[in-house]
Amino acid sequence: MAATPITPFTPYYTKGNIKWVWAPAVALKTAPARAEINLGTDVTQIVNSWDGWSKTANFIDIPNPNDRYTGKVPGGIEAADSSLTCYLNKAGVDARQLLPELSEGFMFRFDAQDIPGRLFDVFPSTVASHSKEFEMDGVPMVVISFAITSEPATNVTIPA
Repeated sequence: MAATPITPFTPYYTKGNIKWVWAPAVALKTAPARAEINLGTDVTQIVNSWDGWSKTANFIDIPNPNDRYTGKVPGGIEAADSSLTCYLNKAGVDARQLLPELSEGFMFRFDAQDIPGRLFDVFPSTVASHSKEFEMDGVPMVVISFAITSEPATNVTIPA
């Protein structure tokens, strides 16, 4: 008997679909309430790029003295070093005011818009630093680095 084929899917382009929201508080990171999401600030428009925002597993080697092959078992889980690169505003009112250094909150990353029933990720975070970048022929930006303070909740269903 043949393996069951995967359900047909619709691939999509990240631009115009991904959404970033900073929320000051969440009672339960594995199931944020709609009111908690609505209290957040949508920063998508000022995000130029991002780095990290993923959860990875470490592996532990299990050597066998009677075999050349070294097996592995899952070890600890950690979040990648994460940042958002945001545009600076000439008037000085931009992401630096919303996300001051050492502020704590939750970054929501919506995979494909904020639509109930779809999925998003919740990253408990502390803003670690701001690093401004200037280029002669470019738009000034600030790289905002985040410390992910506990295990992110991934593939959370967006509430109605």
